[in-house]
Amino acid sequence: MIRYPVTSEGYDDTDFSQYGAEFLHSLLFKMLRIRRIEEKIESRYHEDEMKSPIHLVIGQEASSVGSCAALSDTDLIYSTHRTHGNYLAKGGDLKAMMSELYCRANGCVGSRGGSMHLLDKSVGMAGSSAIVGGIVPIATGTALSAKIRRSDMVTGVYFGDGAVEEGSIWESLNFAALKKLPVIYFCENNFYSVCTPLDKRQPEGVKIYKKAEAFGLRSEQIDGTNVLSVYESTKRAVSLVRAGNGPMFIEMLAYRWRGHGGAGDDSHTGYRDVAEGAQWHQFCPIETYKSALLGAGLLRESLVDDMEHVIADEIDMAFEHAINSPNPTEADLASFLYSE
Repeated sequence: MIRYPVTSEGYDDTDFSQYGAEFLHSLLFKMLRIRRIEEKIESRYHEDEMKSPIHLVIGQEASSVGSCAALSDTDLIYSTHRTHGNYLAKGGDLKAMMSELYCRANGCVGSRGGSMHLLDKSVGMAGSSAIVGGIVPIATGTALSAKIRRSDMVTGVYFGDGAVEEGSIWESLNFAALKKLPVIYFCENNFYSVCTPLDKRQPEGVKIYKKAEAFGLRSEQIDGTNVLSVYESTKRAVSLVRAGNGPMFIEMLAYRWRGHGGAGDDSHTGYRDVAEGAQWHQFCPIETYKSALLGAGLLRESLVDDMEHVIADEIDMAFEHAINSPNPTEADLASFLYSE
């Protein structure tokens, strides 16, 4: 069975005049940057120097970039095991991220977390967890803290479609709705939990965002490959949540181009049809957006080339920095422990 993409008109009816050129270009740059960083990680993973497991977000860049573009630096986000896109879109330090993947002492969590536990408090990347659904109660608690402190901070938390099969999600949503907490739940639905498709895990016709709606949350299902749709949906959510109207749930439909974990596409193992991936590639969040900007006369190919050069140089420097950074020492073992 081939799971076809969400029906979408792409950018055909988009009114680009409401956005500045600099903003439009920044979205493309950020998505392209995430893609190239992940491709480089993937191409070097076989060297076995990055000791951390990896979960790539190739094909899902728009959900991270579009949503984070609508959040402020002081808003916090939490993420799951597939965390690179969220971390980078929120402004996380690339050198610190690469040092973490190489398990260096100057990694963003001091070599203790690896790819699945990225953190950069300076830009509001509050944390991530490899426990499916485990980060959602923590984010909900952060939103409760913000409400008690009468802060206007919004908390965003990302999770996949597999997480909605965990009770912690629905307990959190119920509590957030009851207390009208300032939190946005971002469900990045890529239709797979490891190697099991959504239609093998949930009854036919069930829509995740409708489940959230039943708990009393304002909910939307959007095209997660359209960066401006994600941005506009998140902007609406931020406005409502920040004004004290309670939580919001956004289901973003996209597709995981690579395997659940590690480098490369694992479709050849048989759990999904290779034709399915090919079908989704025509909805590439980067190529569709770039083509729309070029077609509207809002982008030049030369500017894209400039972006590629800037990104390539940054990536090279980040890898060099990580590889040449110090390893943890025995003296580090007792750091950050509650007790010895």
